[in-house]
Amino acid sequence: MKTASGPDLLSQARAVRVGTAEEKERQLRAWLQDHAPVLIAFSGGVDSAYLAVVAHQELGDRALSVTAVSPSLAAEQREDVTHLVQDWGLRHEWISTNEMDRVEYRSNPSNRCYFCKDELFTELTALATRRSLKTLCDGNNADDLADYRPGMQAARNHGVQSPLVVAGFTKNEIRERSRFWQLPTAEKPASPCLSSRIPYGMPVTLQKLSVIERGERALRTLGFRVVRLRHHDNLARVEIGSEELHLALDPSMAQRMLAALKPLGFAYVTLDLEGFRSGALNVGLHKQTGATGQ
Repeated sequence: MKTASGPDLLSQARAVRVGTAEEKERQLRAWLQDHAPVLIAFSGGVDSAYLAVVAHQELGDRALSVTAVSPSLAAEQREDVTHLVQDWGLRHEWISTNEMDRVEYRSNPSNRCYFCKDELFTELTALATRRSLKTLCDGNNADDLADYRPGMQAARNHGVQSPLVVAGFTKNEIRERSRFWQLPTAEKPASPCLSSRIPYGMPVTLQKLSVIERGERALRTLGFRVVRLRHHDNLARVEIGSEELHLALDPSMAQRMLAALKPLGFAYVTLDLEGFRSGALNVGLHKQTGATGQ
């Protein structure tokens, strides 16, 4: 498998290119041809879905998309992956990762994501070697460079390439090209792992992950599209997308939300009046890292 050293990857990440989204897609396709055969770390989110489909269009069976299954991946996310793989005919495999076996991950430090990605890329590197795939790719985009993402250090350590960064794709441009190709993920809200709902320093447990998954599914059933259920032990802090926040403020809806979440074991259910914003659990890290979070 072809790898990149840390400095080389950083140089690529900083070489954000200009041009239209269509021009960047041509650059992306050329890059994929140069680095084939490739393995795509495919979570089912907007970025990795676009990368997986373009790699499949360009390379066919010389592109393998791989999705890691663990307790932090919601069942709905797995279903989205399954549908996209079937609809687009992607060459795809599932693997299991065991980040929950690592005390560094379960203790939930501010760099928890590093240990998750280290586990993931260790498994994917081994798989790429077994499948004789030259380049391991993730779905990071140019906007991610301004975010606090400890997982990017794990990617550098494993020589993972970020072709969307190399081509200079922003999130909006990825959505634009996803709409062009009529991908079902084009308007999909961000969907980081379930552990990102637990404040740093509070242990990550299987029970908490299950509660978060069930709670967010219940909130979406009530009609909310963009939701986060932040798990503060016996307190649930619900964040709703700004365009939908007024719906949650309706007293009858508040009662429905209580009825959905209280049985999950929370003593208190609160609504965050700032609504959903990326990085709500990283507020204390901003001065140290410039974090914006998940």
